[in-house]
Amino acid sequence: MKPGLSSHTWFRRRRVGFGWRPVSWQGWAVTLAAVTSAIAVVVSLRASAVRIPFLLLILGAYAVIALVTGGRESADTPPPRDSEVIPEAPRSPAGLSHGQREALRVLTGSKRREDRSAAPALVVEQLTKRFGERLAVDDVSFTVAAGEVFGFLGPNGAGKTTTVRMLATVISPTSGSAVIAGIPLEARSGVDIRQRIAVMTENPGLYLRLTVAENLEYFAGLYGLRDPWPRIGQALDAVNLGNRANDLCGSLSKGLRQRVGLARALLSDPAIIFLDEPTSGLDPVASREVHDLIDGLRSRGVTVFLTTHRLEEAERLCDRVAILNTRLRTIGRPDELRDRLFTKTLLVRTAGPLTDPARVFTVPGVEGWQLDGPAGYVLAVSDARAAAPEVARALVRAGADLLSLSEGRHSLEDVYLELIDDDIEANA
Repeated sequence: MKPGLSSHTWFRRRRVGFGWRPVSWQGWAVTLAAVTSAIAVVVSLRASAVRIPFLLLILGAYAVIALVTGGRESADTPPPRDSEVIPEAPRSPAGLSHGQREALRVLTGSKRREDRSAAPALVVEQLTKRFGERLAVDDVSFTVAAGEVFGFLGPNGAGKTTTVRMLATVISPTSGSAVIAGIPLEARSGVDIRQRIAVMTENPGLYLRLTVAENLEYFAGLYGLRDPWPRIGQALDAVNLGNRANDLCGSLSKGLRQRVGLARALLSDPAIIFLDEPTSGLDPVASREVHDLIDGLRSRGVTVFLTTHRLEEAERLCDRVAILNTRLRTIGRPDELRDRLFTKTLLVRTAGPLTDPARVFTVPGVEGWQLDGPAGYVLAVSDARAAAPEVARALVRAGADLLSLSEGRHSLEDVYLELIDDDIEANA
């Protein structure tokens, strides 16, 4: 059943202008019969007084058939799928509703959970791309596990989008190789790869004069899906847009269009979803809904390749991140990168300056210290958990009034700025 339409829909009410338009072969057949009858009346009956009643009769019959077979407005339309309706559970402060989780389960299939222990979803080896004299991507190698949310970070012009375009078979690499969803990246395998992946760009590329359902129907046809309407209904449920199926995409906010783009990406049950800046320009509420959906995809074992400029987003969502600046600068879990680049520290605050901090901080596990304000100290330690109790006892023995003792934490932004010291685009 089409979202927003009855099970015998031949016509749909026009959003702009008057009348109806056919949406099935039956509707086109009725339209052709009406037009043929009207032409026959005009040709065979020469008197206007006789023509008009017949023409009105044909028009009236056409209108009745259009209304009976789905030509009404869809204010009280049935739910967007043939399967049993799952009541929408109240939303928790964070996370997907029960209906969204169930829709994702149907869309991704039970096999996804088994894919976590399978071969890597993506293997890239020495991938390089040149545009004339300009080197866009230089000798990049990495592996993405099945079911992983993998973050791809870097400044403008670093080669992130070029890498995604190569992996999505939009452009060919200059050199190097890749295996995508188990398929080698070759000219002859482009169609097979595209059937296993989905790409959502920052601008989802929807047809603004078509409704949400019509957009998804069109793209389902490109994917070669037979009987796409149950999947369209499930995809709309997964992004919480089941009640907006008949809205024109041009009337939606950017956040809602992004969610329609995500629904489109889910239609073909992809093994890998490439998301390019999926929350760019979205408000915090809309961004959180996208984050929740990515978490839901992770729980179903779908591999997500995420490019983003929001470092806090990458830190929250990604199992691992790669930082690119034409060449791959580093790759790993955010906590691993912090440990690799920065010394572990303890932050100490006291009510007043210590008389002899060098003596106080001569305790096991403390490798050095420095002032951080008049009564603050940053201690370099080998193991923060082991050193913190020793530091607290030393401060008590020294008679210091301890206000706070905490572990210093560097953000992913600190890691990023440590590795990316200039912007390629600004210096080009």
